[in-house]
Amino acid sequence: MADQASKLRSLRLVQGEAGDDNTASSGRPRVRTVAVTSGKGGVGKSALTTNLAIAMARAGKRVVLVDADLSLANVDLLLGMIPSANVGDIISGEKSIEDVLVDTPYGFKVLPAASGLERLANLDDFSRERLIRELSRIEESCDLLLFDTATGIGRQTMHFAGAADEILIVTTPEPTSFSDAYATLKVLLAGAHAAQATPSLVVNRVGSIEEARRTAKRIQTVAKRFLGVEPELLGHVPEDASVGSSVIKQEPLLSLFPQSPAAQALEVLTDRLLHAPQPHDPIGLEPDGVFRRLAG
Repeated sequence: MADQASKLRSLRLVQGEAGDDNTASSGRPRVRTVAVTSGKGGVGKSALTTNLAIAMARAGKRVVLVDADLSLANVDLLLGMIPSANVGDIISGEKSIEDVLVDTPYGFKVLPAASGLERLANLDDFSRERLIRELSRIEESCDLLLFDTATGIGRQTMHFAGAADEILIVTTPEPTSFSDAYATLKVLLAGAHAAQATPSLVVNRVGSIEEARRTAKRIQTVAKRFLGVEPELLGHVPEDASVGSSVIKQEPLLSLFPQSPAAQALEVLTDRLLHAPQPHDPIGLEPDGVFRRLAG
């Protein structure tokens, strides 16, 4: 235990002693962090996040997409990539984050996760500190960090989502989906890593805007009654066969079918995200950004 504590102290991002905060760069604009999560799998969360990254990069943002489902990678598959290294190599100390970050043909960078590595599903403190130390180095080289979290209410999912400036909870009109979306909202607001702000809703695979509003209203009504909050409906994406085709072809929707109804809806969602008020301005208020909050 003493040896483990020593290792943790050597990797700490934030030192407790006075005078150790000289790494803050108060003049640098703070990186914006958005986590995309969902209560259950199969709602199209990863495909939505990947296409958001493309749309934001096209808008001139320097985007890094972090596959934060550390043990069940999806993002690389959706992009048709076969990465030579992944986050597991960072945690083991075999690679630096510069070795693992991958440039995509779509204008943004990806930090790939591993697939089928059980040890990454529940990181110990030392492994988490090593990962956070490496991740903190990319904040200076991007404008926007997108986290594609694992589904459900696991500890690591809540850790990543709760640390982000903004959270999108993706749901569909299915009762099991919006019920799990509410459960995710509840844990995010009440857990040990409580969210910085009230998460917003994105309703995917809808038949109409009315269906999206009805789905959101069900969650909002219960949330207002029992949690005292009313999450905003940030946007919706229609049911569109083009999405399934793009997944099968392992090429993003915005690249393959840019004029499809779902692609157009994702452009609207991106515009709303980019023009929403940012929670914080100067990084000097929080020198180590999202990764300081993760470490905490």
